[in-house]
Amino acid sequence: MTSQVSSPAEQTGETAREALRGDGAAGGATDGERHGAPEQRRGSEKEVRRLDRVIIRFAGDSGDGMQLTGDRFTSETASFGNDLSTLPNFPAEIRAPAGTLPGVSSFQLHFADHDILTPGDAPNVLVAMNPAALKANLADVPRGGEIIVNTDEFAKRAMAKVGYETSPLEDGTLEGYRVHPVPLTTLTIEALKEFGLSRKEAERSKNMFALGLLSWMYHRPTEGTEQFLRRKFAGKPDIAEANVAAFRAGWNFGETTEDFAVSYEVAPATSAFPPGTYRNISGNLALSYGLIAAARQADLPLYLGSYPITPASDILHELSRHKNFGVRTFQAEDEIAGIGAALGAAFGGSLAVTTTSGPGVALKSETIGLAVSLELPLLIVDIQRGGPSTGLPTKTEQADLLQAMYGRNGEAPVPVVAPRTPADCFDAALEAARIALTYRTPVFLLSDGYLANGSEPWRIPDVADLPDLGVSFATGPNHTLDDGTEVFWPYKRDPETLARPWAVPGTPGLEHRIGGIEKQDGTGNISYDPANHEFMVRTRQAKVDGIAVPDVEVDDPSGRARTLVLGWGSTYGPITAAVRRLRNAGETIAQAHLRHLNPFPANLGEVLGRYDRVVVPEMNLGQLAMLVRARYLVDARSHTQINGMPFKAERLAAALKEAIDAQ
Repeated sequence: MTSQVSSPAEQTGETAREALRGDGAAGGATDGERHGAPEQRRGSEKEVRRLDRVIIRFAGDSGDGMQLTGDRFTSETASFGNDLSTLPNFPAEIRAPAGTLPGVSSFQLHFADHDILTPGDAPNVLVAMNPAALKANLADVPRGGEIIVNTDEFAKRAMAKVGYETSPLEDGTLEGYRVHPVPLTTLTIEALKEFGLSRKEAERSKNMFALGLLSWMYHRPTEGTEQFLRRKFAGKPDIAEANVAAFRAGWNFGETTEDFAVSYEVAPATSAFPPGTYRNISGNLALSYGLIAAARQADLPLYLGSYPITPASDILHELSRHKNFGVRTFQAEDEIAGIGAALGAAFGGSLAVTTTSGPGVALKSETIGLAVSLELPLLIVDIQRGGPSTGLPTKTEQADLLQAMYGRNGEAPVPVVAPRTPADCFDAALEAARIALTYRTPVFLLSDGYLANGSEPWRIPDVADLPDLGVSFATGPNHTLDDGTEVFWPYKRDPETLARPWAVPGTPGLEHRIGGIEKQDGTGNISYDPANHEFMVRTRQAKVDGIAVPDVEVDDPSGRARTLVLGWGSTYGPITAAVRRLRNAGETIAQAHLRHLNPFPANLGEVLGRYDRVVVPEMNLGQLAMLVRARYLVDARSHTQINGMPFKAERLAAALKEAIDAQ
């Protein structure tokens, strides 16, 4: 459900509009970036206004197809060449109670004619499919925003279910908004009469009617969606054509109704991207592709041992489709079996991966410790979600950092890498694989639900530009005893990386013991010797401490900032948007963002020492701030949020302004 297109930088706005039937937008600045006054022009029949951005939110029951609707709108927007960022938001239940506030599912899309960083703080346009969707989302819509409501669903019983004693469409609740009452259900059923569908079957296509209407309103391409619907329902051609008909009916309704007198345009982001081939991509998809690319660059088979868990399951689903690239996926009976199989694959010479979320990490902790002891490359992909325990399966959080750092018995250091955007998940996967293969160690890759489900344009890299991850397996003896005998020592280390040799089982003469009991240095024999244990513990720590990672880069254009905002992971977008807001208002503030959390970049201490104040925004209770304070003895101040949603740029900018003003 993504589209691959030429670089927006290679298109002109008018040429793209002619080829793809237009672009679209309506909305105001909410992301801390530029937003000019609307440019207006007249088409042959209806007014068309050109803006530089729009934020749209589709909302309805979890069975109304809001995620599919949003995804299709996103794909067409990506194909047109806008920069974009998305925020899917849905219940944990497979089919949450219909018509209730907990059952509301929404999809927010922010697209623009320039580079953007977040899905936006608030929607300029809300499509509400029922009273619950309206009530759950109305507070987020700024005054003056547009609201499209499905009036067919505003029956007395449905309104009472969410606490509306009177109709919000009639009692003044929506005063100050531009409201478009549309009987979506009725119009959809009427449009599909010729298909002979039952009322219930026809109603299911109302999301396609809404998508058609919004596609007209914002000049989105339509061909891709029609092709998608025919592919999706290839086995049921009548259903496919019914959905296409509903989609076209929505478009025609926008074209002919007097209620929608204005449509909107957002030109392609012609200057936002370097030339190249782009596609829309989600974090989990980018991460999956990154793992495949890493295996190909290492010339190793890719093995995934996993147990399904939200929001990591998409990686298992995606990798299972790529057996042609030497990928093997194993859906285990539980989390422990999944990582056990992956570690076995690592012992056998594969690039081994296990995917999970926070509760699964807890179950995998003993085997991660075993991987530390065995010193084998293993990627542990943790798509973080709200906790503790089952917590908030479909909401985002960054609260597994300390678990990744210390969540094992004994001294068991593990490198930690964190992507910062959905597209960056591709590069982060390659980097995690580089560390694991080079240093023979398990590596944590910490993504989260916001990145996993969110999407943005991704420039498809040239294969020639990908890093060489080639490894050398042990092929023969590597040590000579005092009597001249040549033997294989499984724990004889590379003096530069401290990595031990990787011997594939079955190689003649390289038989060696594995297991969780402490090893003797060099020989790998079982050892209870206290001095040897201390040496091995310190050596494993030194190996992780010595991993070569790039210096952290500081964004401080003026060089006069006294406040540094330090982030990690998915806070990159909101932090950068907030920093832009402050700089546009004349403030001086510096920004740095960490990809490597263990080990920290070698220059981090020096960077922190340059500033009077260090602020660390995190979606937890201050875990990175705690690590920074302990390691560098700086007064790092936390700004935290744990509500299952990403930071809003406006609120974060206000918090950073307070830090700047504090003396």
